[in-house]
Amino acid sequence: MPLALYTFGQFARPSEDPANDGFHALNDPVFARVDAAPGLIARSGYPDEPEGPESWGPQVYPGFWQDNGDGWAPSTLSLWRDAASAHDWIYGGLHARAMAQGRKWFVEPRWPPYVLWRHRRKDRPTWAEGVARIEALHAHGPSPEAFTFREALRDRGPVSEP
Repeated sequence: MPLALYTFGQFARPSEDPANDGFHALNDPVFARVDAAPGLIARSGYPDEPEGPESWGPQVYPGFWQDNGDGWAPSTLSLWRDAASAHDWIYGGLHARAMAQGRKWFVEPRWPPYVLWRHRRKDRPTWAEGVARIEALHAHGPSPEAFTFREALRDRGPVSEP
C-alpha cells in the first residue's frame, strides 16, 4: 500500500529575502533528483507552477503557518512505495545536505516537520489531507492515521532522524 508524505517548513524571513537564496538555488536540483528517486510513485506539483507535475488540489497550509507577507511556505506532498524509500531519500544525498542548512532558512518548528500515512485510495492524496494529517500528528501524536518514520520503520532497526 502506498505511503503518503507531507512536509512543511516555515521560512524565518519572507521567501524572496536574500537569506533564502541558498534554499531557492537547491530547490530545482532537489526536485529533479526526487523525481528519479527509487520508490517514488509520484509527487504533487504546485497550483501556481504550470511547468511541474499536476497539483493535487489547492495548496493549503497547517494552522501553525504564519504568513511572512509572501503567502507561501515550503511544503511537499508525495507518494512512495514504502517507508524505507522515502526515508532514504529524505535523509540521504542532496536533500540531506540541503536539510543540514535548514537553520539558515527556517524557524525552529514547534510542530512535526512531516507526516506519513498509508494511502488506501486509488486517487492522489490532497494538500488538505496532508495538512489534516500533520495537524493530527501535532495535536495527538503518532497514530495509524498519522505517523513518523520512527513508527513506519520500527521493524527495520534504528531510525536516524535529525
